[in-house]
Amino acid sequence: MKKIEHQGLKDTRSGFGQGLLELGKENPNVVALCADLTGSLKMNAFKEAFPDRFFQVGIAEANMMGVAAGLSIGDKIPFTGTFANFSTARVYDQIRQSIAYSEKNVKICASHSGLTLGEDGATHQTLEDIGMMKILPHMTVISTCDYNQTRAATKAIAKHYGPVYLRFGRPKVPNFTDPNKSFEIGKANVIKQGTDLTIVANGHLVWQAIQAAEILEEKGVSVELIDLPTIKPLDEQAILTSVQKTQCLVTAEEHQIFGGIGESIAGFLSSIYPVPIEYVGVKDQFGESGKPDDLLKKYGLSQSSIVEAAQRVLKRKK
Repeated sequence: MKKIEHQGLKDTRSGFGQGLLELGKENPNVVALCADLTGSLKMNAFKEAFPDRFFQVGIAEANMMGVAAGLSIGDKIPFTGTFANFSTARVYDQIRQSIAYSEKNVKICASHSGLTLGEDGATHQTLEDIGMMKILPHMTVISTCDYNQTRAATKAIAKHYGPVYLRFGRPKVPNFTDPNKSFEIGKANVIKQGTDLTIVANGHLVWQAIQAAEILEEKGVSVELIDLPTIKPLDEQAILTSVQKTQCLVTAEEHQIFGGIGESIAGFLSSIYPVPIEYVGVKDQFGESGKPDDLLKKYGLSQSSIVEAAQRVLKRKK
């Protein structure tokens, strides 16, 4: 496998901030709302450039969702910003009733997701948000892997009519995707083609999966590696085409196994093309305070965990 190089370390939340700023320049209907976390969400540049289109609602996340729904009625394209836990669990009723049910054109942008939030601990490390959001009718769900992809996805969702949940994170991670590539909602990215094993990952675990694939290739395993930034709608054709070649699959995500991409993919494949699957994700646990890399290792989300899952699933192939 040709080694994939990165362009340095950048946090995905900064990709959101840059994408939002560019949107502000391109589309006067884009407005932004934040729940007292402007700096954490990297929304300062938008706020300074377009003060009349930025609304600081304070620590009132439920109210923020209601205001965003109202702004969308007036043909505005509202982007809400707060931590992933506060973007979902704290305001689920408002999202369901005021945004998803009536298919409002609101973009729910959620930072500090998953275990890699780190030291803030279990109360802030949401590991259930993807499951909560993907079951809502009309909701598009996206989880990006690096700065470039987050910037591109932020711009793409402004062109998509309807509610979107965009998930990204706090730590600096390798920035490796093409900065000039546009984001296409609902499409997977095949990073590498292979014949023995399919690995599907998203978010911060894509880089972990890249490293795992390199290790497996050194052991003689031909890996097909797929980045799946859009969780809903699922790129069923890309997944099916891959597993028809490899006959087995590993999914990797910074989320509970229940409700995540592994569950979505297994549900799809079980009815038309069942293959052995192993899941890398959090196993029905809350997180804890710690360094991001240490937490990924402890909870079984590191590159070594992906390699071990791959070795297990290869043994199950017929």
